[in-house]
Amino acid sequence: MMDIDFKEYQLGSELRGHEDDVRGICVCDNVGIATSSRDRTVRFWSLDPSDKRKYHSSKILLGHTSFVGPLAWISPNEEFPEGGLVSGGMDTMVLVWDLRSGEKVQTLQGHKLQVTGVTLDNEDIVSSSVDSTLRRWRKGKLVEFWEAHNAPIQTVIRIPSGEIVSGSSDTTIKLWKGKKCAQTFVGHTDTVRGLSVMPGVGIISASHDCTIRLWALTGQVLMEMVGHTAIVYSIDSHASGLIVSGSEDRFAKIWKDGVCVQSIEHPGCVWDAKFLENGDIVTACSDGVTRIWTVHSDKVADSLELEAYASELSQYKLSRKKVGGLKLEDLPGLEALQIPGTSAGQTKVVREGDNGVAYSWDMKEQKWDKLGEVVDGPDDGMNRPILDGIQYDYVFDVDIGDGEPTRKLPYNRSDNPYDAADKWLLKENLPFSYRQQIVEFILQNTGQKDFTLNTSFRDPYTGASAYVPGQPSSMSAIPAKPTFKHIPKKGMLIFDAAQFDGILKKIMEFNNALLSDLEKKNLSMSELETSRVAAVVKILKDTSHYHCSSFADVDISLLLKLLKAWPPAMIFPVIDILRMTILHPDGASLLLKHVENQNDVLMEMIEKVSSNPPLPANLLTGIRAVTNLFKNSSWYSWLQKHRSEILDAFSSCYSSPNKNVLLSYSTLILNYAVLLIEKKDEEGQSHVLSAALEIAEEESIEVDSKYRALVAIGTLMLEGLVKKIALDFDVGNIARVAKASKETKIAEVGADIELLAKQS
Repeated sequence: MMDIDFKEYQLGSELRGHEDDVRGICVCDNVGIATSSRDRTVRFWSLDPSDKRKYHSSKILLGHTSFVGPLAWISPNEEFPEGGLVSGGMDTMVLVWDLRSGEKVQTLQGHKLQVTGVTLDNEDIVSSSVDSTLRRWRKGKLVEFWEAHNAPIQTVIRIPSGEIVSGSSDTTIKLWKGKKCAQTFVGHTDTVRGLSVMPGVGIISASHDCTIRLWALTGQVLMEMVGHTAIVYSIDSHASGLIVSGSEDRFAKIWKDGVCVQSIEHPGCVWDAKFLENGDIVTACSDGVTRIWTVHSDKVADSLELEAYASELSQYKLSRKKVGGLKLEDLPGLEALQIPGTSAGQTKVVREGDNGVAYSWDMKEQKWDKLGEVVDGPDDGMNRPILDGIQYDYVFDVDIGDGEPTRKLPYNRSDNPYDAADKWLLKENLPFSYRQQIVEFILQNTGQKDFTLNTSFRDPYTGASAYVPGQPSSMSAIPAKPTFKHIPKKGMLIFDAAQFDGILKKIMEFNNALLSDLEKKNLSMSELETSRVAAVVKILKDTSHYHCSSFADVDISLLLKLLKAWPPAMIFPVIDILRMTILHPDGASLLLKHVENQNDVLMEMIEKVSSNPPLPANLLTGIRAVTNLFKNSSWYSWLQKHRSEILDAFSSCYSSPNKNVLLSYSTLILNYAVLLIEKKDEEGQSHVLSAALEIAEEESIEVDSKYRALVAIGTLMLEGLVKKIALDFDVGNIARVAKASKETKIAEVGADIELLAKQS
């Protein structure tokens, strides 16, 4: 490697425009820079002709329906005279863009789940996905695909010798010659998230295990770089031998000969980091800003911009920092020490600069004595209580009575309540007759209702058991399972309220409209048929006799005939009757016979209500009808078989402005989560997880819809087979956002998911 004297990087410029996290960066020769974002856009930034330090957003590429991740540059050629871009998204699409027009020219559809990587292989495009496949596309068509790993693939690159290299959640890296794996690189202990070429040496990898590794193409590890304190998302190298990495820990780190020579702090997670040809670095941050860092003195930002960035960083840290469970910015200043204390030893925490400092009241001298700085644990443990300088999930006040002082009882969710009670009674020198009371107090106050009571005692210091008459003397304590407030979800949700008179009235109104239209008169119902529909509604209204009432087969045939024949704008009241018929035991089984015997009219209905442009009333009744099928287990195999088509048909509903449509869709997702866990269907669970995450990612959505999506995510993580995939999907970030919600149930289910994520 060529050795250079290392110069510190400084902020050069900021590229502002994205409305959410910047997820990916693509350096487009010397033409410009492309960035992708959670805001569903790709932006192209060109050098400002009047100020060579600055870039301006010259194109916004719109086409993805969910967040955009990987990008690849197509150098100018006959087809793309000004160059092109390839982008991959959470929406499972690979899109190809012509930069001259800013339009998408190809939509490459085939992946089942999020696209995580795109790379060019001569004229071909190769893409990777959470669906564990690599796909090769040529001239807009899929030419081959293969299951390259047995877990989600997170990244794919092409190396100069022509092979394709992929990194996966199965912790391995694979080198491909065509569809044949020529080499497997084993060494990382967690998901491989990023890959890059190290010119003349081999490849470098970034991992969730917080390390970076340099590999020879033989699979041998040449070097391990340790320094990040969280997931490393991205990695890149420069011809000079320098390496840059971006991480969840908010730092972009620059490495030389395996040593970290500079850490650049950001006001958020660093999703991506890339070198420009001149050695400058571009970083993508979760605050929505792309930044360029330079070693060239003529390109450094002016002092005002540098000050503004330092202030932004300090504000960010201040807003995140907590002291003793309190936000630093909420602490009083030094002026609070003007007020005398009320009792000896009373403590007060005040803000001094960027720190919280504790003072104790000296009654005798009538002054505040400085105790020292209050230190809290890492960000995610910020609101946990502290006792004797140690953080716990709970610190309870226990009143023993008998004139004894109140005592502090610390407890962590992962502790066995019996062990915690035993240790505490020994420490406090209290009689063991209090043991059962203390255990029940812990269980009650931590919501652990179903913990199996165990009366055995094991001395935590000597390991000896106390003898309890009538009990086996060697019973071991049963470890407490953490308890969750809102997960797992059991059972199915349905939509069983109906305005039958209004529905019937609407059907008659539409039938009269058809009667008076000469061209469509033949589609209308006869008088006998209208009376049959009224008879169906009468049966449905009488819920107390569902166990013994039944339908004639012609009734179901009539409803299905109307669904098929009536114009799309008129079918929603018919679907609504069908939705309620599904909840009737006889109705559900008759309908199933029709679906199994003839053309699948239900799938036809789903296609009809979701085809463009879908009418909100059709979508609403259609999704609710499908959701109600989950009430009857005889429909489970049909629902599992058609899962992919059903979820794809309704997939655009996650961003519907109609809150009833969104709530119905999130209920469908939740029911599918419960069903596919029961069926141990891993592929289906991945699909449902992906759909639930799309809803949870949406910021301004109605509470119940978000809640149901979060419960689906938590339930799939706890009881399903997709916890690892959820962690790779950055579920921790979704949980943190939910936890900060003002809505109690959203905050609580966010805490459930966060606790679950930490148990990985």
